[in-house]
Amino acid sequence: MYTKTITLNNGIKIPQLGLGTWFIDDDKVAEAVKAAVDLGYRHIDTAQAYGNERGVGEGVRNCKIPREELFVVSKVAAEHKTYESAAKSIDETLEKMGLDYLDMMIIHSPQPWVEVNQSENRYVEGNREAWRALEDAYKAGKLKAIGVSNFQIEDIESLLEVAEIKPMVNQILCHISNTPEELIEFCKKKDIAVEAYSPIAHGEILNQPEIKHMADKYGVSVAQLCIRYTLQLGTISLPKTGNPEHMKTNGDVDFEISREDMEILENFKKIESYGASSGFPVYGGRL
Repeated sequence: MYTKTITLNNGIKIPQLGLGTWFIDDDKVAEAVKAAVDLGYRHIDTAQAYGNERGVGEGVRNCKIPREELFVVSKVAAEHKTYESAAKSIDETLEKMGLDYLDMMIIHSPQPWVEVNQSENRYVEGNREAWRALEDAYKAGKLKAIGVSNFQIEDIESLLEVAEIKPMVNQILCHISNTPEELIEFCKKKDIAVEAYSPIAHGEILNQPEIKHMADKYGVSVAQLCIRYTLQLGTISLPKTGNPEHMKTNGDVDFEISREDMEILENFKKIESYGASSGFPVYGGRL
């Protein structure tokens, strides 16, 4: 099991490999969390928008591992763009999950989902208000770390103009065929860790024969190659699955991709479609 950690800009250590829980139903996710923890996962990622915070909290509370050994993350829904609604939602998440604190909470998107890919409005003031709510929850000890998700360079810059506390992470879509190098480099320069969600491109990368050929060269699965790629980029990788067998193989990534092959993967052609999931805003679609 891959157990390396990254130290965030506030000194908190975050496991570099986590379990994503998007699309795992609330009534099934507690068992998924417990299975992941049994396999050695210590980083669990959810969101208000996933509708499964209650189940994730149940899994965390009942997994027989001390709470302080786990790194539990949720996200303020993209629609919360006032201080009051964001602050209220943080408290509601803690209550729903049955936890005294979260290891990290992040703003899910700079724009409400219905406006992603459709609007020029970057909600500068709304994000500053939501960020202030996260800062206050952080100061109150409700959150051990705070960050953002799906923020572009301009979004981060406008936040940094007024932020009292710098974001610790930016969680973004990052996988073979979609490596936003400029954004990753910007975050590194600002000492903001990058988290890679959908490292297996929501499964679509499995359909690329060139990637399968390279995975065979290393004696690993395509999924393992994809996860290892994001880890070697220096990002925190968040493959999502409710399947314990997949969790096990996803964590077995202690091999090394050569520099030459990393360059090939960094410049791999952009996949044309995310299949049935192409309509989701995170994959360039519209709600």
